[in-house]
Amino acid sequence: MAGHTRRTILRGGAVTAASVPLAQVASPPGKASVQGPVSVRPGDPRYPSMVRRGYNRRFEGRPEEIHVVHSAEDVVRAVDDAVRTGRRLAVRSGGHCFENFVDAPDVRVVIDLSEMTAVRYDRRRRAFEVEAGATLGEMYRRLYVGWGVTVPAGTASSVGVGGHVSGGGYGALCRLHGLSVDHLYAVEVVVVGRSGRARSVVASRERSDPNRDLWWAHTGGGGGNFGIVTRYWFRSPSGRPLPAPPATVLDFTLSWPWERLDRETFVRLVRNYGEWGERNSAPGSPACALYGEFLLSTRSAGHLTLIGQVAADSGATRLLDDLTTALGGGVEVRPARQASTLPWLTAAIHGLDDAPGPFYSVKIKSGYLRRRFTDRQAAALHRHLTRSDYDHPGGTVFVNTYGGQVNTVRPGATATAHRDSIFKVGFLAGWEDAAEEARHLAWIRELYRDVYADSGGVPADGAFINYPDSDLADPTWNGSGIPWHTLYYKDGYARLQQVKRRWDPRGVFHHALSVRPS
Repeated sequence: MAGHTRRTILRGGAVTAASVPLAQVASPPGKASVQGPVSVRPGDPRYPSMVRRGYNRRFEGRPEEIHVVHSAEDVVRAVDDAVRTGRRLAVRSGGHCFENFVDAPDVRVVIDLSEMTAVRYDRRRRAFEVEAGATLGEMYRRLYVGWGVTVPAGTASSVGVGGHVSGGGYGALCRLHGLSVDHLYAVEVVVVGRSGRARSVVASRERSDPNRDLWWAHTGGGGGNFGIVTRYWFRSPSGRPLPAPPATVLDFTLSWPWERLDRETFVRLVRNYGEWGERNSAPGSPACALYGEFLLSTRSAGHLTLIGQVAADSGATRLLDDLTTALGGGVEVRPARQASTLPWLTAAIHGLDDAPGPFYSVKIKSGYLRRRFTDRQAAALHRHLTRSDYDHPGGTVFVNTYGGQVNTVRPGATATAHRDSIFKVGFLAGWEDAAEEARHLAWIRELYRDVYADSGGVPADGAFINYPDSDLADPTWNGSGIPWHTLYYKDGYARLQQVKRRWDPRGVFHHALSVRPS
């Protein structure tokens, strides 16, 4: 996709370990194991690359072992070994976590799924099987080339399927086809029972499945909570295998120079975008074919930018024209516009420039919107984006279209609770120099607190677990009285706690924002 993105802005019944020790199956550099997970330890030349594979340079762990696994059996073996030796473990799929859920100082064992990338059709389940280590780009390409279908998921092709789906992933086609989890038929998870032994379990959405609660927990309950996902199966509830994407999309960028925007014009522009969303986010609206990310960057970035795609085989230009006209109401500054028609697969994999670029430190916050930002909130955004004491181009607020088909699913049907929102908002700070962390954290925390000043410094409409923010569990920054888990899960948290008690009774899988058993 032309122009800036929020990433270019940053440039941005198994064999157990007791019976077969992991040391016996570890491979020397350059040789792959056919017996089990490859174990990479400090001193191995592969270790620095594996440790630094995460997207966020703000955190870097020093685990004793990184197990690169190839199957659910490998995962069982690695988990058993960690539990038997009393070491905290974590799992990495694509490596895009925004908090230190994997790269925490006390994590001694990392289970890396990056070699589990298979995508195939399971005739017995009549569903598409995707291993949890595949990236979204790999999944898109294989599903489309092989069968002409897709899973509606994210716009960053290097994100891993594993954590993206379990948190209720969304993307450019969600307004037309719902969330990824709305097409999730089954999930394979390695869990640890009261005995301390690991095993692999398959849970499906079938009403007769005794493990159905475990499937439900992975439809938005977040990663790292109940076990390690090794495979997903996707099948649409409509009876179709999966939705077919459009043949082409209209890829677009609109940009406004900061030098021509005063506070009044900025507020009006944000209001216009919000009002367009209020009018055009109902399920079935033709405008649901349009997906947009409004990137409200600091003044030092030079421009405000709206990027997006119109997933329509016909009428795409008209939909973009309608949005452009709506944005221009009462705004004298006209945006520069670029648009081109691309094959869908090209846009899905390459349309958004997803390369991490330089290794940035990142802090993110989030919010859902059921209505537009108020003018007071837009003025608060303007104040912080134009502050004279903060001029870093890595500071951005992105307001992404949502709603449409997403809002046809009742909240309790999946663990994704926010089924009445029309926008999803992210607040992002990215910086190069680790010594400047305090300055960047102060900026994003003050921005977030002021935007949501009317609801205690946090979003009354809730937050997105795939943009985890440990500040929400800190009363210093959450003065609302609303617990962090209510912001992420609403009334579904009690049900997630029941799943936690059943499937992870020993609390093997945990992090700063994990589901607590009680």
